[in-house]
Amino acid sequence: MDTENEAGSALSAAAPAKNGRTGVLNRVFRAFRYTDFRLMWLGACTSSIGTWMQILAQSWLVYQLSNSSLYLGLDAFFGQIPIFLLSLFGGVFADRKSRRSLLLASQFIQLACAFILSALVWTHVVRVWHIWCLSFTVGVAQSFGGPAYSALIPTLVEKEDLQNAIALNSIQFNLARVVGPALGGMALVKLGAKWCFLLNGFSFLAVIASLLAIRPRFVPGKTQESVIASMRQGIQFLLRREGMTSLVALAFFTTLLSYPLITFLPVMARDVFHGGPNTFTLFLCLSGAGSITGALLVAASSKQAGLARRSIFVMLLLGLFIAGFGLSKSLSISSVLVFTAGAALMVVFALNSSLVQMYVTDEMRGRVMSVYNVAFRGGMPLGSLFSGLLIKQASAPAIMTGNGILVFLLAIYFLIAGRKVLKL
Repeated sequence: MDTENEAGSALSAAAPAKNGRTGVLNRVFRAFRYTDFRLMWLGACTSSIGTWMQILAQSWLVYQLSNSSLYLGLDAFFGQIPIFLLSLFGGVFADRKSRRSLLLASQFIQLACAFILSALVWTHVVRVWHIWCLSFTVGVAQSFGGPAYSALIPTLVEKEDLQNAIALNSIQFNLARVVGPALGGMALVKLGAKWCFLLNGFSFLAVIASLLAIRPRFVPGKTQESVIASMRQGIQFLLRREGMTSLVALAFFTTLLSYPLITFLPVMARDVFHGGPNTFTLFLCLSGAGSITGALLVAASSKQAGLARRSIFVMLLLGLFIAGFGLSKSLSISSVLVFTAGAALMVVFALNSSLVQMYVTDEMRGRVMSVYNVAFRGGMPLGSLFSGLLIKQASAPAIMTGNGILVFLLAIYFLIAGRKVLKL
């Protein structure tokens, strides 16, 4: 028996499989070829882990201090409403000033707020209104940092890798949604909320270091144009593009109806399943794991045609998953539904964001993305506020179910009447 020839044959047979796996990995993670993108990804991921540690601890702390779903919704409202009100201004500055400098200022403000909240809890003087004020301050910082970040990331890669970069950026955020709550849950139970806030403050140092290390290729030009005129240009750019206004409306209503699923997980964990921080942590981690799965699916796809149609079909499933979560009384079934809802939500968000980024130039990117982010992020505080008020009158499961049904009906409407957006 010729063992050498048999070994050679075995190696030859194994090579295509190995090359196939390598090819898939290269396709999924192709934006990592760019050094600056890798640096930003690592820094942002570290910071996002800290942020999700704080989100978990802060949500539980607010609910513990107030015992009110309305107060919990108000905390999300105060954190998101500055983004809704100020992102248009943030987008103008992102097209006029150094995007890296705007991001650095935003990170330092958020770092300071995390340390202040930790000190308030450490000294046992924290009140809900303290948390609301700090949430609002963080929201103001993010209203300028968010458009700068959205405009910066696409300039770190070539256009053909833009969809992949957006999907990988979603992966880092949602990887943090798994790791952050897991670490935050352990820190909350073993060490207390103050350590979650303190660790979040330190995590901002990673993204600050990344920002100092990268060398952005796009430098905004000088202009004598007024802020209002620049803002108007960004809005007109979207209005002139066929289907873009529908895409902006879709982003607003999707977050308005879907984001309460995440905001009110503490209510579902405690009041429906009679659990504590561990149940809440489980739900957050599963939602994040689902989002990573959804982002990986988008990253692996190289198709750029029919993105809007795919997004709306996934919305149909998202509505069913959210409604099912509201109706479920089984922890295991609800866990599966939180995971699948997280995956569907991320596919919708990543595809919609890719569509907007593909149709905009670097010079207009900050303003156009700020308009989109106003819609995308604006639905979050309003959805949290309205759902919080309704939960107080009815119940969390009933509102979750209603929101899911509305998401499903919204997708049906766009499939039937949204011919312009379906062309994208």
